[in-house]
Amino acid sequence: MKLKITNSKIELTNRGIILLLSCFSIVLSCKDNNKYEAIETKESVFLTGKLIPDNHFLGDNNCKECHKDEFKDWQGSHHDKAMQIADSITVLANFKDETFTSQGITSRFYKKDTDFYVNTEGPDGKYHDYKVIYTFGITPLQQYIVQFPNGHYQCLRTAWDTKENKWFDLYPDFKVVHSEWLHWSRGGLNWNNMCSDCHSTNVRKNYDQKTHSYDTKFAIINVNCEACHGPGKQHVEDVKRLGKNYSSTRTLQMTLDTKPKELVDECARCHMRREQFSSHFNFEGTMLDHYFPQILQEGLYYPDGQILDEVYVYGSFTQSKMYQNNVTCTNCHNPHSLKLKFEGNKLCAQCHLPEKYETPKHHFHKENTEASQCINCHMPGKYYMGNDFRRDHSFRIPRPDLSLKYDTPNACTGCHEDKDDEWAWEEFKKQYGELDAHHYSEKLAPGIAHQANAEIGLAELMNDKTQPEIVRASAVKAISHYDAENLIDQYLALLNDESPLVRGATLDVMSQTNNTEYASYFLPLLEDSKRSVRVKAFYGLGGLTELQIPEKYKDSYKKVKKEFFDNLNTNADFVGGRMKKANYYIKKGDLQRGIEGYESALEIDNTNNQIRLNLANLYYQDQNFIEAEKAFKTVIEQEPEYGPVYYSLSLLYAELNRIDDAITQMQNAVKHMPENTRTYYNLSLLYDKKQDRKHAEQTLINGLKIDANNESLLYALAYHYSITNQKNKAKKVMSRLVHLYPSNTQYLEFLNQLN
Repeated sequence: MKLKITNSKIELTNRGIILLLSCFSIVLSCKDNNKYEAIETKESVFLTGKLIPDNHFLGDNNCKECHKDEFKDWQGSHHDKAMQIADSITVLANFKDETFTSQGITSRFYKKDTDFYVNTEGPDGKYHDYKVIYTFGITPLQQYIVQFPNGHYQCLRTAWDTKENKWFDLYPDFKVVHSEWLHWSRGGLNWNNMCSDCHSTNVRKNYDQKTHSYDTKFAIINVNCEACHGPGKQHVEDVKRLGKNYSSTRTLQMTLDTKPKELVDECARCHMRREQFSSHFNFEGTMLDHYFPQILQEGLYYPDGQILDEVYVYGSFTQSKMYQNNVTCTNCHNPHSLKLKFEGNKLCAQCHLPEKYETPKHHFHKENTEASQCINCHMPGKYYMGNDFRRDHSFRIPRPDLSLKYDTPNACTGCHEDKDDEWAWEEFKKQYGELDAHHYSEKLAPGIAHQANAEIGLAELMNDKTQPEIVRASAVKAISHYDAENLIDQYLALLNDESPLVRGATLDVMSQTNNTEYASYFLPLLEDSKRSVRVKAFYGLGGLTELQIPEKYKDSYKKVKKEFFDNLNTNADFVGGRMKKANYYIKKGDLQRGIEGYESALEIDNTNNQIRLNLANLYYQDQNFIEAEKAFKTVIEQEPEYGPVYYSLSLLYAELNRIDDAITQMQNAVKHMPENTRTYYNLSLLYDKKQDRKHAEQTLINGLKIDANNESLLYALAYHYSITNQKNKAKKVMSRLVHLYPSNTQYLEFLNQLN
């Protein structure tokens, strides 16, 4: 059996970046020690979803009575200062009639009585005065939040550098106009959906799509003790009731009994890039009952898995050998102050013998220098939000050889900025010799980089249970871009994999098609032990009606349906959430509701060309060619360098038999996507329609200069030669095809006909 699973969504452009996720998030645990084991009974996998009353969170002063040392560590920490009411003590910035200009926008910061104000560009492109309501964070930067109508709270793009004591632009090199989603007054810097879940305790976003309004609530403004350990009401009552006879009643989370990997998952709720699946976090179940992490993929991570975009810590740390060997967050970090437990190499020396590693024989640098610090070779990092340096937690060995192949960073040239990767690789071999071990990145990187013939390594990786779960899940996604023999059998097997990350990633890939052939494999996953996996399975079954669900699964189907729509409603204030809902209705065969869904997504971000391109294709499918053409032309107007839009518009014109217009647009597609061989193939077909044999042939030849073994181009060229009486050339090309694809009997038959 052969299956080609392709990504039906159009690639994101710079202006089309969307976050289906909030920025980070919260998660957690149930009361039994076996919470991460698969749960057998159908009823037990479904969670109550109950809200925790705010008065069950008692506040820090109650905790301080018995936990003075922990409270002292926590006080003044990033968690303590995560969010505060703006006043003369909490505001660290200069509001003494200061001005700051960036990207042509001048903001003025001033005080009126005891209140703090900013005058800056608003969502209408005009300047307005805004009152600062909250402060956000403390070091190395502090942001400021203002209130908008309908319950929206927005984070200013201009922040205060608390180390340099100056105003700065979070995105100094990125021009954003007032109508864009990324403008500070719109979705990209909205506190309700991008920030609140991780900066306060017991958050309920409470978004209403009909009015595009929020009624966001929290129990405690910052990340207090109970944000991590759970509501304290029952614990305090138990302590008072039992007195000296008190022993753990398992009402708290993240305790000394929490297992290492469980603790990582519990911290990950606020330290990962992810999609939210529950309407609110209430400490039921596990992380994957509330969130699903972003896996390693293009645009978020470098091809070898190093951090690229703002992905936080979970995705990198779970790649590491440390995580696989049960090292957890609190082995390095004080869980209350969040500071490192030790300074310098002493931190690493907890596990790694100094006499072996803290020596020039290992690091080849002068002792007691920055260059001899373990973290500078094994934890390089990047600056985010302008001045916030964050280290990669995958703890990898520098690999200049991969830098040469995939343009990934390495710690060597990260420090030796006057040197190149070739130098670094030669120095590596001189000092350490040839590589004596293989890393998963050697198989993953070519797949994420979309290199030819990477599918074999990816298939090995996704089936290798000794590899990190997130790496295997990422290989599942990466291999979907390839046409691989017998891939479907491997995917179906992975639906039963022991890793919920792998199961979820497999469902994501298989659900991209509107094919009900595999429904019997999806149905059991309606009873999966993880809510996020159940919801993904439900989406995959979107092509079925409720009447088509077997009686055995009807009860589970109804329960997961509620979970699914909770997921949609929770993410309805995101472009991606509305697109997902639209795609669900398209799976149901309701094209009009699909179109309405994409139009609704444009209401959030009218400059998002991912939405507009998908919408244009839906108009095209609905035979509404006028709206389709308008949408394509709007994308071209907004992003004239974006190649795929020319390709799609060309196909539209070809459908309408406007061949000259189709050729013009496909030529533009070739110009803007010179490495995309499909553009050459289609342009050749268009020339053929005009009987322009000369240009048809030359276009195929140009495409083969990009990919000499491209199957479609070779076959098209052989066919072209055969119909233009160039049989010797045709035989030569077909012989090559038969050599490349010996199992294809059609190619052999064609060659025999030519002979």
